[in-house]
Amino acid sequence: MRVLSGIQPSGKLHIGNYFGMMKPALALQGDNEVFLFIANYHALTSMGDPAEMRQFTLDVALDFLACGLDPAKTVFYRQSDIPEVNELAWLLSTVTPMGLLERGHSFKDKTARGMVSSHALFAYPVLMAADILIVNANVVPVGRDQKQHLEMTRDIAQKFNHRFGEVFKIPEAQIREDVAVVPGIDGEKMSKSYDNTIEIFGDSAGKTRKRIMSVVTDSKQLEDPKDPDTCNVFALYRLFANEAQAQEMRDNYAAGGYGYGHAKKALAELFEAHFAPMREKREELQNNLDYVEEVLRKGAERAREETAKVMGAAREAMGLA
Repeated sequence: MRVLSGIQPSGKLHIGNYFGMMKPALALQGDNEVFLFIANYHALTSMGDPAEMRQFTLDVALDFLACGLDPAKTVFYRQSDIPEVNELAWLLSTVTPMGLLERGHSFKDKTARGMVSSHALFAYPVLMAADILIVNANVVPVGRDQKQHLEMTRDIAQKFNHRFGEVFKIPEAQIREDVAVVPGIDGEKMSKSYDNTIEIFGDSAGKTRKRIMSVVTDSKQLEDPKDPDTCNVFALYRLFANEAQAQEMRDNYAAGGYGYGHAKKALAELFEAHFAPMREKREELQNNLDYVEEVLRKGAERAREETAKVMGAAREAMGLA
């Protein structure tokens, strides 16, 4: 089964990215044919600084390799290294109704929050469709907030196939029901947009610990029993903890005499223990950027073996060959 996943280089990756997308994507290696790309074209809808784009793109590559991505098992590439993607997006746009895009929840939400109402933001689902269809993906893991975009991809592919013949596979969405909602330090969903993240590697150990110690809690005192199921600290802790560790903290909360400061220190210790080996690996990679670039170059070559075939079939079907 061929699986496609992508992530935007729009900032330093955080533990919301790690548990929501990175870890599940890395778990697919070996049992599936995985295509994973750095979506730098998509990131242009929210970024305008070229230096930041280059740095964040490199950071994503370093982070994934440090966290266990195996280039022998995953086709790992930059979106901008696949020129066929934009060509296919144009071809797909000829069969994409305006009404379909106008119903897009993401476009409405982002413009309501103040993002510039650009053509790129409006046509984002068409480029996403091209990303998926150009590699003949069978399955695309998506969060519920991206489900509509995958449905649009299916609709666009079906319209193209109906008009020009069976060129594209119709991909299926894989909605992971067990993906944890990762709260930020303010209790809202962790997001770079809210500046409430705990970065995986971007911050120093001291700054990371300070961010963890600032996680918002209720006003219960040290001696009071506490409810782990409504606690942001516990929600983060159980992402890293094994069953016994999580139960021990539950028991401590119920008994009282255990403060949020204790819980935050325990979270900081598990965080560091979890990411310390990966941090060491990342430092090694940082000193060997030629290797990182070679991984991305070879990944693009492998991806283009597939995209050339799909693009050739699409051109032929539309009379462009």
